[in-house]
Amino acid sequence: MAGRFAPRPTRTTVRGGHVGVPAGTGVPRQAAGPGRVRTWAPDGPLDLGLVLGPLRRGPGDPTFRAAPDGSVWRASRTPAGPGTLRVSAYGGEVRGEAWGPGAEWLLERLPELLGAADDPSAFAPRHRVVAMARHRRPGLRLTRTGLVLESLIPSVLEQKVTTVEAYRAWRLLVRKFGEPAPGPAPGRMYVMPEPRAWALIPSWEWHRAGVDNKRASTILRAVRLAARLEEAVGMPPEAAQARLEVVPGIGPWTSAETVQRSHGAADAVTVGDLHLPGIIGWALAGDRAADDAVMLELLEPYAGQRHRAARLILLSGRVPPRRAPRMPVGDIGRL
Repeated sequence: MAGRFAPRPTRTTVRGGHVGVPAGTGVPRQAAGPGRVRTWAPDGPLDLGLVLGPLRRGPGDPTFRAAPDGSVWRASRTPAGPGTLRVSAYGGEVRGEAWGPGAEWLLERLPELLGAADDPSAFAPRHRVVAMARHRRPGLRLTRTGLVLESLIPSVLEQKVTTVEAYRAWRLLVRKFGEPAPGPAPGRMYVMPEPRAWALIPSWEWHRAGVDNKRASTILRAVRLAARLEEAVGMPPEAAQARLEVVPGIGPWTSAETVQRSHGAADAVTVGDLHLPGIIGWALAGDRAADDAVMLELLEPYAGQRHRAARLILLSGRVPPRRAPRMPVGDIGRL
């Protein structure tokens, strides 16, 4: 019963990683077309929408799809090449099906993708709002993709713009310069471009996608160091963040957003965010004017699990009332 009356999705809960995945109506059918298969039994509750939700970059993300049958599809560029993964859950068991050169790589890391390396029992709520959010979301686990650029590039696109602008840029660039997802993936699913393809995108295509020169230049610097950045997967999250931040244009906000997904970093707090300090300050102390320093002080009791605490607060849907209109959506591609 714990997750039965969870709040409906809002802009804030979606940012907390909530993606609505329809409940399966029976034993999931095997997808059409030959593919590799792996089954895995998690050791506790597992909500595919909560675990994989942070990997979706907007409702039109061409690399992510939640299907009506309750399965989740992902298209990824792995070290072995492009791959498509379909994940479905039924009766306490998870079934993964994969296609493409990266199929074996994706299935080998399926448990970690679904939070097997995460330890929810290490978290102890210190506030009522956090405890209630955890009670309502028993299937929350922190994903670990093992892929850096896959999370880094869209995080750079999200720097200092509205999510609508960032999601549009990601969608346009992946569809135009990526490649169709292998296997029987749903229509219009694509694998993101390889590093060299990112590096060869003309300046006017960045402009048409609404990406300014600063963000485009940051991505170009990152893809030139793709191999070194991907090596950060084998480092502790703090060391991985330090390596990412060596690249000009990548700061604490971007590195935290990356390792939260690539490493499943339970303590990586997103600092430098426009809205997060106010949301956490309001939820825990009634302080809508909280800054990063206040946010970190409020999250101190959750040391080691601060990212999980922040996600639960976002998933609670408790936000301060608006005092101004939303930031207007810009489009430099029209200039």
